[in-house]
Amino acid sequence: MEDKRNVIDKFKGRSESEIISELDSEDHGLVIALENTERDFNMGTIVRSANAFGVRQIYVIGRRQWNKRGAMMTDKYLHITYLTTTEEFVEKMRNEGREIIAIDNIPGSVNMSQTRLPKRAVLVFGQEGPGISAELAGAADQIVAIEQFGSTRSINVGAAATVAMYCWLQQNVLQWYRDFT
Repeated sequence: MEDKRNVIDKFKGRSESEIISELDSEDHGLVIALENTERDFNMGTIVRSANAFGVRQIYVIGRRQWNKRGAMMTDKYLHITYLTTTEEFVEKMRNEGREIIAIDNIPGSVNMSQTRLPKRAVLVFGQEGPGISAELAGAADQIVAIEQFGSTRSINVGAAATVAMYCWLQQNVLQWYRDFT
């Protein structure tokens, strides 16, 4: 029987648990979080991109239910943890020794091109429109904005998350491969 799941060829015919186990063994350490992301399409896009980039852990702050259809079943292959409050999330990240990097274009943010994203980072994305909460902005170790050159005030949060995750990979994973292969 043909395996029609949306997985790369090396995972065809393998069980979900086998795939998760192998992906977990190759974890490069990037963690992401979504704070009060309201649009299911955006959550699905972010989860799918996270899976594509090897993210193993996603924290969802303040929301439990979402339509996973946009994730194209990729949510089955990573770990999603739901936290009720921003305070609970911040405490958990501090206990894990992670730097909280909020991705938002609010006053006080620094340009992504001028930022070194730390290896033990959790990249946090907020609801499209209002962005991250004031509470999260106050707790963040850094707030980073993706530079834009057109007329729009912001880009879609799913697109922003994809850009930020890839930037982290360039700085922390892909550079290593270029230097040592």
